[in-house]
Amino acid sequence: MNIYKGEEIQSSFQVTSILKTMRHKFSFIYLVIFLLILPHSNYGRPVTKEAPLLMVSDGIHDHSSEPSLIYVNKLGSSDTCTEAYGFLPCTNTALGNVFLMLVYGYFMFLAAKSLSAGSEILLQILGPGIIGGLFLPLLSSLPDATIILASALSGNKETAQSQVSVGMGLLAGSTVMLLTILWGSCLIVGRCDLENSVAIDQKHTKGFDLAGSGVSTDIWTSYAAMLMIISCIPLVIVQLPQILHGATPSRAAILFSLIVSICLLVVYTIYQVCQPRIQRRRLAYAKYKNIMSGFLEQLKTQARGRFLKDNGEPHIEVIQKLFDSLKNPEGYITAKDLRALIIGMHFEEEDMDIDEAVASIMLDFDKSHDSRIDMEEFVRGITRWLRKAKRSATHDNDHSPTTPKILNDFHQRMKAEQDVWSDHIDEAVEIVKNPRWNTFKAVLMLLLGTAVAGVFADPLVDSVNNFSAATSIPSFFVSFIILPFASSSEIVSALIFASRKKIRTASLTYSEIYGSVTMSNLLSLSVFLCLVYIQNLTWSFSAEVLIILIVCITMGLVASFHTTLPLWLCFPAFALYPFSLLFVYILNYVVGIP
Repeated sequence: MNIYKGEEIQSSFQVTSILKTMRHKFSFIYLVIFLLILPHSNYGRPVTKEAPLLMVSDGIHDHSSEPSLIYVNKLGSSDTCTEAYGFLPCTNTALGNVFLMLVYGYFMFLAAKSLSAGSEILLQILGPGIIGGLFLPLLSSLPDATIILASALSGNKETAQSQVSVGMGLLAGSTVMLLTILWGSCLIVGRCDLENSVAIDQKHTKGFDLAGSGVSTDIWTSYAAMLMIISCIPLVIVQLPQILHGATPSRAAILFSLIVSICLLVVYTIYQVCQPRIQRRRLAYAKYKNIMSGFLEQLKTQARGRFLKDNGEPHIEVIQKLFDSLKNPEGYITAKDLRALIIGMHFEEEDMDIDEAVASIMLDFDKSHDSRIDMEEFVRGITRWLRKAKRSATHDNDHSPTTPKILNDFHQRMKAEQDVWSDHIDEAVEIVKNPRWNTFKAVLMLLLGTAVAGVFADPLVDSVNNFSAATSIPSFFVSFIILPFASSSEIVSALIFASRKKIRTASLTYSEIYGSVTMSNLLSLSVFLCLVYIQNLTWSFSAEVLIILIVCITMGLVASFHTTLPLWLCFPAFALYPFSLLFVYILNYVVGIP
């Protein structure tokens, strides 16, 4: 998952260009904020229907009590708003709050981009492990966490209770947006021709064929989807009182869900840190089994008889005769003999590293560690490998254990398994020049993104609440639709990666989507539950939690059991987005579920 991202980062020249672009964007926003602060009230003489333009008494109408200045009435509520930090602009009008949400939301988007760019540069310099497994996922969820914090820490308990729905709207909206709109868009952008249920890299000749085009991903993407489903456990726990007894979740249920969420977050980060090492070990084991199956397949042609008897047991006499035909004049098989044997078998046509194959066979056969294989070691080794191949074939009912197809089928299965686990580790990784200077710039971008997110989260939440008050639209729906696009930095990068139309980039894209949702279900939910518990707020988010569960489980199951996604799946994915809004509205405002 995150191990891929370092390979997509460009050179330090591009890092500099990113900084220049961000500087220009921030300069523009500073100008906008300055212009917003300048105007306060507009004054002038009153022009009313009762009063003429010239304030001269006609002896009938008395205008002495009327003001001598014109006040231009604002469109919206007459209630006063509170300026964030005492100087950031605010308004009670609908259009004014739309503009402020765009401005503050753009600031949050820049913060998310800055955090993402800085962490990716560190990932390229320092590699995966701690950076890719711990800091990168945490930093990517920081904008969402800051907005959730701001939604529940504003003012007293009553204010926090009214504003906390903004945090839940962001939590639900981010999950639904990533798994519906972005998921389906990446499927459309990254589609390739499907042949034998596998997408062919950069081959796109079938146009908008719903069944004949799509994307394929690797096995790690399926694992990421499974982890996303597991991350929904805290959401289920917090809703258990509602499910079992129809009662509002108690503080005990919220606390228990918080503890489980934190524990799962710790486990997930540990997995992310160790995942590159796990992946390399799984790939090494897959290569070992491929060497084993390939070696048996080639030896089968040189054996004087069948390896297996009619009862399925290894034929020892045949294996011994095979050893006699392969041994050197000294009566042994050495690494040099194995190398010559493998070259003669044309293993290079199997895309197999000869030195690696020799080392694996010697390690598995030479139990005396004398750098040579005698007849007893050879017989034991071949027997052990044949039994593994036979066990693998017992799951196929199309042929008996004595069929000569066993070794060929076993070899083909092992080759496919190696392809599944392959991570293209041998691909060249671009080395960053001036790592010290780029590390400094990366840290600077991280600090800048964190500061901007911390500063503008609160005014963004205030503008959402003010817009909700001015339009009578529930703040949950406002935050559900708008805030995910402001706090998410995955949208543009995901579409760019998907457009390259390769299995590897499609795997990267969907792994990042599932990883972002997992972090939202764990980190952002932990922050939300902690605030609800500490502030002793009322839990009234059953419908919102239910829609998160429906979308996560549905899309997670699709990816968990399928590595190829046909194009037609984009339509049910898109349909889940309006369905989510309608579902929450019906449960909250028609059925009346709290």
